[in-house]
Amino acid sequence: MRFEIVTFGDPVLRAKSTPIDSVTADLKRVADGMLETMYAAEGLGLAAQQVGRTSAMCVIDIPPELDVAEDGKTRLHPDLPMPLVLFNPCILSKSQDLVRRDEGCLSFPGIHSAVQRAAEIDVEFVDWKGQLCTLHCRGLVARAIQHELDHLGGVLLVDRMSAVKKISLAGQLKRLKQKTEARLAAGAKAP
Repeated sequence: MRFEIVTFGDPVLRAKSTPIDSVTADLKRVADGMLETMYAAEGLGLAAQQVGRTSAMCVIDIPPELDVAEDGKTRLHPDLPMPLVLFNPCILSKSQDLVRRDEGCLSFPGIHSAVQRAAEIDVEFVDWKGQLCTLHCRGLVARAIQHELDHLGGVLLVDRMSAVKKISLAGQLKRLKQKTEARLAAGAKAP
């Protein structure tokens, strides 16, 4: 089941996630749908808010060729099975080292911005089987998890942009927001 991706201007993107009591068959179906949606959009991660839900869950799939160190060759997480499905994820710790890299977001199609994030994190989450897990990660996996956890807290790519970048993208952001609001208004009028 593929979902429609929610875009900038939809209030659900600002909603904070609701913790999940247990990993149910319904939530697993939602996670499957989120993965299908993410793959169809050629994304690397997707949070529940991006498909109009507020459950504390996200999905991530970093291809092996992108899970590499600065040398471009050494795999950072060769034993980490992908895709990751994270229920109730929470960052336990972040490294002092910060890295600024370009990020995109499926809720901001065609928009990219440099974002500074911790180089390494420890994250706790409930996995697909309902087991509590802890993962130490770095590189693009760490960046993707931080990005998706931002979504679960109602924080968006636009909130992480520099003031200069926001000004340079102001027209594009305004058009995207207006398009989303018009779509929502049209949907609200439908019987």
